[in-house]
Amino acid sequence: MIKAAYILLLFGIFYQVNLNFGDSLEDMKQILPNDLFDIPSSIMVVILVRNKAHVLPMIRSDHNFDNSIEVLEAWLQVVQSEYHSVNVEFDNTKHQHENESSPFDWPRTRFEHVIKLKEEALKYAQKIWADYIFYLDADVLLTSPATLRNLVNLKLPLVAPMLLSESLYSNFWCGMSSTYYYIRTDDYIKIYNVKEEGIFKVMMIHSAVLVDLNYRGAQYLTFDREQFRRQQKIDLHWSSTLGPLCRRPYDGPLDDIIVFAMSANCSKIPLFVTNELPFGYILQPLDSSDSLSQDLKQLINIKTNMIHDFEEIKEVDDYLKKYEPRVQKDKMSLDHIYLINLERRPERRKKMLKLFDILGLDVEYFPAIDGKKLDHNKIQEMNIQFMPGYEDPYHHRPMTMGEIGCFLSHFYIWQNIVEKKLDEVLILEDDIRFEPYFKENAEKIIKQARSLKEYDLIYFGRKRLKDESEPPVKGTDNLLHVGYSYWTLGYVLTLKGAKKLIDAQPLQNLLPVDEFLPIMFDRHPVKNWSSVYPKRDLIAYSSTPLLLYPSHYTGDVGYISDTEDSVLLNNEPSSNYTQFNQAQLKSDRELDFMQIKHESSQSHVKSSSKDEL
Repeated sequence: MIKAAYILLLFGIFYQVNLNFGDSLEDMKQILPNDLFDIPSSIMVVILVRNKAHVLPMIRSDHNFDNSIEVLEAWLQVVQSEYHSVNVEFDNTKHQHENESSPFDWPRTRFEHVIKLKEEALKYAQKIWADYIFYLDADVLLTSPATLRNLVNLKLPLVAPMLLSESLYSNFWCGMSSTYYYIRTDDYIKIYNVKEEGIFKVMMIHSAVLVDLNYRGAQYLTFDREQFRRQQKIDLHWSSTLGPLCRRPYDGPLDDIIVFAMSANCSKIPLFVTNELPFGYILQPLDSSDSLSQDLKQLINIKTNMIHDFEEIKEVDDYLKKYEPRVQKDKMSLDHIYLINLERRPERRKKMLKLFDILGLDVEYFPAIDGKKLDHNKIQEMNIQFMPGYEDPYHHRPMTMGEIGCFLSHFYIWQNIVEKKLDEVLILEDDIRFEPYFKENAEKIIKQARSLKEYDLIYFGRKRLKDESEPPVKGTDNLLHVGYSYWTLGYVLTLKGAKKLIDAQPLQNLLPVDEFLPIMFDRHPVKNWSSVYPKRDLIAYSSTPLLLYPSHYTGDVGYISDTEDSVLLNNEPSSNYTQFNQAQLKSDRELDFMQIKHESSQSHVKSSSKDEL
């Protein structure tokens, strides 16, 4: 009777909606009630935490030097009810593994412990019939709330969200050597820099990995080297068809992520990485000689990248604020730091203030002179005269009101320096991106400059415009004799240098500030402009590598130029002129590409036994 009633019920449904067996699957799905839908997949999240109190399912935490467990316990008290169940084991009895020299050393005992925990998690997820298991390292900072939903919807057996770092390090490999270690490939660069967007088959994924436990091949996955070797003994003949690394019994390192990748590759289970969303960031592995303070510096770099990329950074919940590391603010041993910002650009000011909080910089906001509020009458009232015959070298136009306002903003700070007798000052504009370890490297460069007989100006960020000789400054590691350059993103100016700039009376022969400065250190190619300023003795250097770059380039989403896109002296909008030679804008990315490539190749990165950074 039950079967008959069931059949009749189904027949009645098909009859009422007039479907027949020729209807498509999509047509048939249309009859499903809107208030009934698939139950979301069950996902077991595995978090292994060690000494990550400065960063902070199945959770394991042990061998900590810091208060990671205390942070986790406070977090669980608030969020535990949001999970179906939480399996927790905390161990505060041991602080280091046998033969471990530091928190970032990886002796055999530590690998064995991590492998044991990951294998335990895999078996537990299978035991509780979870649909997926998500391995998430505490080094990972996910920024997209849609990460898990996106990964599940891809319906792939093994997939990872691509993560960014302070350099080129990420959580996937495209190439693997004959000894099972990382090889940098062109495909890796394309994926990491999102030159191509999509889902890519790769050799290795780690640190944030979703495994579909309903996929039949998942039974062959393991982190355990001996377990993998046993599987190979059974299936070696078959796996030998899958490439050179699978043609012999595994003889590689005792390494959880390498063994896991090989167990997948030699079982014909593809590994994928997706860069379709900005998923988040990852801290780089550090050397055994490093300390937790270095890890905190990495976190600061990642936080600045978040601000640059998203304008915002999620605030720590109130109940965890007491655990948040605070960076003490200072002026990097300088007398003062100024931020130039237009009052009508509060969003930029807000962003920069957040960056200063993260970096620990004590900075004074200096309201910029707004070109929109200038006109010919005000310029005459200020007795400003312009450089005879000046025109923009690329657009063949006179100065814009925005360029005049920009010059005046810098000029008034120079006057401030002289009036207050400030020996060394850093001047920052509000459209800058800080390079990793900015504060540390800036302090090093300032120290090197002070070791010289004298100096007037140091560029922290600039655009090099000519392929000319810029020899290193003798006795320093990070200073160059500067050539013709654009941009005033950020520069250190001494009291003596400020006096030289003011004494030149630039308001009587005005031209843009990034043309004026090269004239004053006598590296400007237009000699008839230079000749207007007979005393060109500014002692100028540039940091190498550069410490600042523009936050946006021409063509980028969010690019705004308050100097180029403003009213001209003859009251015509500059947009009428920028159709000519558009690629030559002062903030154009392509013109600066070679310098960025050169500088970034010298920038501070950490090496890792697991990856080439």
